[in-house]
Amino acid sequence: MGVIRATEADRGAIEAFLGAAPERAMFPLANLAAHGMAGGHDRAMTFWLDAAMPAAVLGLTDGGWAMPVWSEGFDAGRLAPALARRPLVGCLGPAAPVRALRAALSLEAVPVHLSAEEPQFAMSLAGLTVPDGPGTLAPLTRDIATATAWRLGYDRELHTGRGTPDGARAEVEGWIAADSHRFLMVDDRPVAMTGFNAALPDIVQIGGVYVPPDARRRGLARRAVALHLAEARSAGVARATLFAAGDAAVACYVPLGFRRIGTYTIVLFDGAVTA
Repeated sequence: MGVIRATEADRGAIEAFLGAAPERAMFPLANLAAHGMAGGHDRAMTFWLDAAMPAAVLGLTDGGWAMPVWSEGFDAGRLAPALARRPLVGCLGPAAPVRALRAALSLEAVPVHLSAEEPQFAMSLAGLTVPDGPGTLAPLTRDIATATAWRLGYDRELHTGRGTPDGARAEVEGWIAADSHRFLMVDDRPVAMTGFNAALPDIVQIGGVYVPPDARRRGLARRAVALHLAEARSAGVARATLFAAGDAAVACYVPLGFRRIGTYTIVLFDGAVTA
C-alpha cells in the first residue's frame, strides 16, 4: 500500500498521531485547529499519510510550507512524491524528517534564504517561577507602531535582512486578532515583547520574543516570557515548547525551567521552488 491524501475523515487519526508528541508538531496542529484542511487560508493544511498510518504524516500549508512528522527510520521517499510539482517556500519541523524530506525531493542544493537547526526546549508549567523584576503585561494595542517596528527588527535580525514594514504590520494585526502576543510595560512604556506562535488548549509554543538592542541583558525577555506563561497556565495550559535562535535565547529560557528535547529545523528557500 502507498500514500493517500487525507480527507476530513482522517482528521482524528492525524490529530492523534501528531498529538502524541505535540512539541514536534505545533505548527501543523495549530494550523489544522485554526484553519482546517485546504481551507483557502495560507495556513490551511493539506495532509498525506503513509498507508501504514500512524508511521508518518506530511503536511503542506496553502502558503507552501512543508511540515513532515514521522517516526525514526521512516523512508521519506514514500511521501516525497506527494509534493512533486507543488511550489514550496520552505520546510520546517524536527530536524531529521526535514533533512530527509529535502534529500528525497532533491532540494538540498537549491538556494536558501535561511537554513537553521535550532535547539528545541520544553517544560511543564507546573514548575514555572516568575522572576522578580519590573513591569506588567499589556496587549499590543497599547502601541501598534512599536510592535510593528519591533517585528520588523526581529525579521531583519533573525532572517538576515528579510522583512518589510507592510509585512510586519500585517503580522502584528494577526497577533492582535489572535490575542497571542504581549508587551512588557515599565513606566507605561513597552520594553519587551513576548508571544505564542502556536497554541493548543494544553500546550503553547513561544515565538516572536523581542527586546530592542539598547535594552538587552537586563532580564526583560525572561520576565516577559514568564509572565505570559503564567497567564497561559492560569487559563489551563500545562506545557510550553520553543526553539531557540542563539545562545542569548538559551540563556533566557533555561533558568525558567526549559530543558532541551531535540533539534528543530527551519528552511526558507530563496523564492518558491518545485521538486
